[in-house]
Amino acid sequence: MKSKTKSVSAKFSDSNQFSRRQFLLASAAAPLGLATAVAHTKQANPKIQRIDVFPLRYPTRGYFKFFSGPRGSYGRGAVIVKVTAEGGVVGWGQSVPSPKWSYETLETTVIVLRDYLGPVLIGRNPLDIDGAHKVMDGALGPGFSTGMPIARAGLDIALHDLAGKLMGQSLSQMWNRPQGGPLTLSWTVNARTLDEADAIIDAGHKRGYSNFNIKVAPEAKFDVELAKLVRRREPDAFLWADANGGYDLSTALSVAPKLADAGVDVLEAPLRPNRISGYQQLKKQGALPILMDEGVVSSVELAEFIRLEMIDGVAMKPSRCGGLLPAKRQIKIILEAGLMWLGSGLTDPDISMAATLLLYGAFGLTKPAALNGPQFLAADVLAKPLVIKNDSAEVPSGPGLGVEVDEAKVIELMKKTKNSKKG
Repeated sequence: MKSKTKSVSAKFSDSNQFSRRQFLLASAAAPLGLATAVAHTKQANPKIQRIDVFPLRYPTRGYFKFFSGPRGSYGRGAVIVKVTAEGGVVGWGQSVPSPKWSYETLETTVIVLRDYLGPVLIGRNPLDIDGAHKVMDGALGPGFSTGMPIARAGLDIALHDLAGKLMGQSLSQMWNRPQGGPLTLSWTVNARTLDEADAIIDAGHKRGYSNFNIKVAPEAKFDVELAKLVRRREPDAFLWADANGGYDLSTALSVAPKLADAGVDVLEAPLRPNRISGYQQLKKQGALPILMDEGVVSSVELAEFIRLEMIDGVAMKPSRCGGLLPAKRQIKIILEAGLMWLGSGLTDPDISMAATLLLYGAFGLTKPAALNGPQFLAADVLAKPLVIKNDSAEVPSGPGLGVEVDEAKVIELMKKTKNSKKG
């Protein structure tokens, strides 16, 4: 007997005016079985029965220029994804949109998950994650690259969590890789003045951090002074400058050698990602290793950018490139090319950060990771929080993501989101 499903419509009047909403994504899709994987599960042919999405905003602490939203809203927006298989096993994921980083917003993420990507997964085998990405490719056409990758990442993470629970394996076991960890974290310095930067560095020291990433661009003169200050304060730190595509080419070519002289180790996203010839010139200049971040979404453009000799590596962000499966493929491409990869994120909250830690641990990340969720976010939805001591983050262990989501906390955070104010 087929289970009955129903859909719940969504209404948006203001991005920070959310009451409790639970969106049921339902449609019929032909299941695709994986005999080798299913043999390890208790169910002969597991199927996805329902998908629920929970839009909310995490309260924040400290100043970070990427958290402001429309009509005065403030906070780290996220859409939590709950994928339930027949039999009741649940996988949790998280999409982390930000209009300051991409074209994806909290509202569009909900719509895409509810009306486009979610429905094509109903009835499918959750162990077939590669197949899930293929049907999502057909549900939402790409632009230059993967369509709505941040929205998709939430489903990808939830499928990994669900598959691990069905198989009784951690993600590292599913990937036949070591768990790895603990991972060293980097403290973000997003300062408007040098005095403010001093205070931020002090706060990092108090939390036990000794490595720093600085937000730079477009003011090159200030950026060089900021880099000098951080290097003076922390001579042995790994110092990472992220311009978020904020320089023009002439400024980037001028400031890169100065940042190198100031003690910066790498320069991330100096230009917008479509400035291909500009990236080629910066890489040829060789003042600093030039990394891309959000500009690399799929493996297709990563391989093309490597062939075009545009980059020295990538600052990985699983939440930006469509999830763990695409990120894993990209790390392998980078390693095969002999290039650098660093671990980064989009100020990922707890669920997305757990997935990211698992990926970076499994692939043996050695440099400090710019995962600043613990620095800026003031709430969580886990039954037990991630283990972070000083600047050291433990890689979760256990089936799937190795974390337990407290759904009551999710609902409570949704209720609080309605009254979210700048903190």
